[in-house]
Amino acid sequence: MKPPPFGYSRPESLDEAVRLLAESGSDAKVLAGGQSLVPLLSMRLAAPRQLIDINRVSELAYVHTDENTVHVGALARQADVEHDARAAGVQPLLRQALRLVAHPTIRNRGTVVGSLAHADPASELTAVLAVLGGAVRLASAHGDRTVPADQFFVGPLSTSAAADELVVEATFPGRPPRTGSTFVEISRRHGDYAICGVAVCVTVDEDGALQAGKAALISVGPTPVVVELGQVVAGTHPGGDLSDVHDAVWAAVSPEADIHASAEYRRKLAGVLAVRAVREAAQRAAA
Repeated sequence: MKPPPFGYSRPESLDEAVRLLAESGSDAKVLAGGQSLVPLLSMRLAAPRQLIDINRVSELAYVHTDENTVHVGALARQADVEHDARAAGVQPLLRQALRLVAHPTIRNRGTVVGSLAHADPASELTAVLAVLGGAVRLASAHGDRTVPADQFFVGPLSTSAAADELVVEATFPGRPPRTGSTFVEISRRHGDYAICGVAVCVTVDEDGALQAGKAALISVGPTPVVVELGQVVAGTHPGGDLSDVHDAVWAAVSPEADIHASAEYRRKLAGVLAVRAVREAAQRAAA
């Protein structure tokens, strides 16, 4: 398999990168980690006229963490974020999800922001951004703008970023007090795309009873499916009956069948995994 012919640019700065994007428009693709783009090129499922390689834009290779937020630049590798102790301390869900992304070899090269920009509906990181209510920052020759997760993902492999905009940063809010999180998924083999995956955050009171919760699911819709669980779980003990969680998630998703699983199986799995995730997240919140 060989990619179609394309031009190649390797900018040295962010200003140069956005200028090249402005000049190329919809005929360009941006290369960071390349773990999704390169296979698409090789299979000729993508045929850009210009490839803009941003790997020399070193100003985007960062993971910055303050008291309440994790900021991830466009060239931060998934492994960098996974192993960043400060990032895991402020928002544990990042590490919990990243450990499920493909294999270490992929994570050593793939980028967090690139995965979000690719917007694969089976990507763990899209669910993390969605369930946390995070955002991405886009840069263009006209300036910067910030887009929240619920406005960024618009369809399979599709975002609200314009053709001349570069996704330069993702921001992930930190963990509130007495809040726990987890990411659970089922795949045919470890490292494969998930048949269904669930990211959950729950908050408990001083007695360990659930106060609030939210889930984001992958592989069951064209974008991450976010389900508010506050009214469903409020006042419930995590060791008790959580059938309402199952039912709420089951009603919220409308998966499609493929060669890996039927729609009915995926839908049932979504509810089962959500219950499992709520229990696990509540245990972490109370710890």
